[in-house]
Amino acid sequence: MVLDRSPRLDLVFHALAHPARRAIIRQLSGGERNLSELAAPLKMTFPAATKHVRVLEHAKLVRRRVAGRQHFCRLQAAPLREATLWTESFRQHWEARFEALDSLLDEMKSEEQAPSRRT
Repeated sequence: MVLDRSPRLDLVFHALAHPARRAIIRQLSGGERNLSELAAPLKMTFPAATKHVRVLEHAKLVRRRVAGRQHFCRLQAAPLREATLWTESFRQHWEARFEALDSLLDEMKSEEQAPSRRT
């Protein structure tokens, strides 16, 4: 079970909170990319993309390697699995609650539609 008070989980959700970082992760899901390739579709400068990659690196979502002047980034999926487990527990809880509500509403509807028996 993933704890609610997990500094690593906080870092992951912080990293995922920005649309540019989510876009970077989406791009990296297709494989390793250099920083210029990541920055281009986002219409941002190399330094701006670098700042976003640093946040992703800090959350352990991205690993960067430098080859000469090229910076290559690769997705690290393990922290995403932890976030998925955390959100999955809520999905299961709410699905069960909605199923119970559906059953109650069906029961109430059946009682409403049944002919009244007054004596």
